[in-house]
Amino acid sequence: MDDTDIPWSATGLDPLAGRVLEHLVAVRSADRDEVASAAGVSPSEAERALRHLTDAALASRIGGAVPRWAAAPPRPSLGALLARRRAELARVENLVERLSEAHEAVSSARATDMVEVLMSRDEVPARYRQLLRGSSSEVLHLAKPPYVTGAAASGETAAVTPGVRMRSVYELDGFTDAVSLRTALRGTGQGGKLRLTSQIPVKLAIFDRGAALMPIWGDRPSSGSVVVHSPALVTALVALFESVWERAEPVSLTKRHDLPEPEPERGLPASGRDLRTREILRMMAAGMKDETIARILAVSRRTVQQHISDAGSLLGARTRFQLAVLAGKRGWLSEQGDSMPQPLPAR
Repeated sequence: MDDTDIPWSATGLDPLAGRVLEHLVAVRSADRDEVASAAGVSPSEAERALRHLTDAALASRIGGAVPRWAAAPPRPSLGALLARRRAELARVENLVERLSEAHEAVSSARATDMVEVLMSRDEVPARYRQLLRGSSSEVLHLAKPPYVTGAAASGETAAVTPGVRMRSVYELDGFTDAVSLRTALRGTGQGGKLRLTSQIPVKLAIFDRGAALMPIWGDRPSSGSVVVHSPALVTALVALFESVWERAEPVSLTKRHDLPEPEPERGLPASGRDLRTREILRMMAAGMKDETIARILAVSRRTVQQHISDAGSLLGARTRFQLAVLAGKRGWLSEQGDSMPQPLPAR
């Protein structure tokens, strides 16, 4: 048996003593040289291990011209050893509590436990990635320029646990250039939900509703951030996110280069373009510019304008405002089960 498979250190035994005990329980008895040969160590090392087992009441020495050792019944002997170790750990835990209370009394540790201050340029993205990877159920975030692009520029992508629900709201100004758009699209996957709004009060990421990350200075997010652990503050920040989410417009950033030929939907032409048209109209209604829509969908600006023109002609709309209103009444701006990307929270 490989001694790395058993954490003998948890019992107070070193790996050699553990190996010797495993040998003794498999034989009726053994002398020092037999133990040394079985364990692959010198006789003196074997004797030290046997002495350790005897002191721990895990083995007993049998008298004779050549001393031999036999293992004690493992269940009661090891059980008693583990009980002693548990009692020792309980005393250490009590000591930790007393030391923590003494430390908090002189350093106000309770307050600092509620908020972490991150000032180093490298510390902020590292803590962000750690919180993201540690999330198990939900990540909420409000994203607005300027973005922290260090990690993205190096090609590093933070891992998100599969099954974690993602809800993100991006400020429209975050979709005005290629760099910010790549930031918004970085790390996309299936299952997340994304919305756009004209203005976001503060950059924010909330992890499992237990911790929240936000910049100290709104215009300089790379200059420092705070991680909030206070339940009351996190609850307030979740409420802030939900209020922004409710006012924001849903939009899909799924790139569809080769759309299938679907059935006609609510009066859209049966040209294989209805899904793409609805997608473009949804982005247009959210306030996105033609250039931005084209960049997201990997099509030309002229293609975007043609979709908008065709939809306007079909609905009899003279302006984009009229088109958005009429398309909304027809239900063309609803998501209707479209798969949404799961954006990686922008920092």
